[in-house]
Amino acid sequence: MNTSHANTPPVIRRLSEQVVNRIAAGEVIERPAAALKELVENAIDSGARRIHIRLDSGGIDRIEVTDDGCGMAPDDLRLAVERHCTSKLRDETLVRISTLGFRGEALPSIGAAARLTVTSRPAGSDSAWSIRVEGGVVGEPQPCAGPPGTRVLVEDMFFATPARRKFLKSPRVESGHAENVVRRLALSAPHIAFRLEFDQRVILDLPAQDMPARVAAILEAGQADGLLPVEGERGELKLRGYICAPSVHRATANGQMLLVNGRPVVDPVLRTAVRVAYRNVMEHGRHAVVALSLEIPPDQVDVNVHPAKTELRYADSAAVRALVIGSLGRALGTGAGVAGVRPDLIQSRGPSSSRIWYPPERSADAAAVSTRLATPPDLSEDVAVPSPVPSPAGFAESSLPLAALPSARRVVAEDAQTRADNVAAMDYPLGAAMAQVLGTYILSQTADGALVLVDQHAAHERLTHEILRQQYMGGEIRAQRLLLPEVVDLPARQVDVLLGFVPALARLGIEIEPFGGTAVLVRTMPALLEKENPAAMLRDLAEELEADDLSTPAQADALDARMDAIIARMACHGSVRAGRKLTHEEMNALLRDMERTPRSGTCSHGRPTWLKLEKADLERMFGRR
Repeated sequence: MNTSHANTPPVIRRLSEQVVNRIAAGEVIERPAAALKELVENAIDSGARRIHIRLDSGGIDRIEVTDDGCGMAPDDLRLAVERHCTSKLRDETLVRISTLGFRGEALPSIGAAARLTVTSRPAGSDSAWSIRVEGGVVGEPQPCAGPPGTRVLVEDMFFATPARRKFLKSPRVESGHAENVVRRLALSAPHIAFRLEFDQRVILDLPAQDMPARVAAILEAGQADGLLPVEGERGELKLRGYICAPSVHRATANGQMLLVNGRPVVDPVLRTAVRVAYRNVMEHGRHAVVALSLEIPPDQVDVNVHPAKTELRYADSAAVRALVIGSLGRALGTGAGVAGVRPDLIQSRGPSSSRIWYPPERSADAAAVSTRLATPPDLSEDVAVPSPVPSPAGFAESSLPLAALPSARRVVAEDAQTRADNVAAMDYPLGAAMAQVLGTYILSQTADGALVLVDQHAAHERLTHEILRQQYMGGEIRAQRLLLPEVVDLPARQVDVLLGFVPALARLGIEIEPFGGTAVLVRTMPALLEKENPAAMLRDLAEELEADDLSTPAQADALDARMDAIIARMACHGSVRAGRKLTHEEMNALLRDMERTPRSGTCSHGRPTWLKLEKADLERMFGRR
């Protein structure tokens, strides 16, 4: 074995600038959408009023971004394609950054990996100038024709780094990433008109508009379900934006548009806060549709964590989470009728074409049909019909306590309503009940002639859930002792799980004790659910706790987070079932309860509780428009 060179140290050499640029380009330009993001950010920072974007083959073959911004002189063009040259930093502290770009890496990185041509003309200049970069080799600026502004052309992406090019996805996938990038940037700059074309096909054509209109256009849901405004402040932190009702959700988080100081971000802190805020009103595994803008002092956030500038580090991430969760919670805490579900979103167009998904109905067990509406036992039986619901803007701050919600037995004492009563009821957001359809759905009419369909089981499940939840949070769930304690047989493992949560279940009004190796004895039930089947409910609760690997008696925080799911299960057992015949008075009482109960737009499992058919919807259905 030849060992003559075994102890020879390797020679350290300086890499050429082209190689350095190609290595660095891998951090900044990982795919065509990343290059597009940097170019559009530069266009926004240039003061453009209109940005035109063209892509061929998902940006693999061609990316073209044209703006009418300030433009660049020949000397500036030379510097713009050199690494770490920028006009956007006023000092070297990297604290008060007011532009989207600031690192001076985008154009050099793109030029190192592709064929780059930049053509620019400042306002008032006699001619435009162009500079070309291929694989890191920079040419000289040349005079040319061109309008004021800047045009950046990127061709043959990653031709200089074939290893990176072969890992690109199909043009369709890359186009999807590029469209998502443009939508986020368009949301951050509603004062700028955007036009996006893929292979000569127009994808977006947005005029300059105000923020609500831009949000509706970007989310593609604003006209359909009614956007809920979000506002909140916590010290120097401010949160503004719009969110969709929880009945509108998607399979991925692509519908979550998040801005921090005007910068589009994909931030885990904000996404976690959004998920927590929607946790109690949306089906597990689905993602909310939101557009939120956080304003935070520049010295309390670090945007220089990653070259892509989409990840942040906060000085006080707990305060940010609390602001987002609290603000979204207030926006979602409205009664039914404020933001609903329009039928044009739920008409099936096939799984591949539908952008917004709604969970399917589940059939109710006919044997479990309830004989009553759940009613808090300690309330008076003669509460009058409440006055119309206040406007959405003040509802979250002044909604009635759940203990004061009217029930079917207390709202109306007569067997029939007069026509005057029906007319008055139409002034409510959910209108006046007219009929019950298929023993499951309530049909009502509003003052403007719209028809409203309500799923009676889903709606009453939410009402029961909110009553139980408020009582649980206040430590006031009343327990009703059973006349004869009931023995419930369960698998031994589920018995062990339940016995580990005896104190927590007692807070829910359920008192149990061991009764042999495979059974427990139920002595009390929540008073609100006293007529329900204890065995069926306890089996469901045992499965709920057994399925949660994190919830153990030693993990109080995990248990508290899981209690809401258990309360939802209890609410399902205590709710009026599909197939239960309701009187006219009970139907109207349920509608009034929904209007005053927070989060009643969806049931405890995230399904919509009501749909609205307006005149225009009916006309489209019958081909009148």
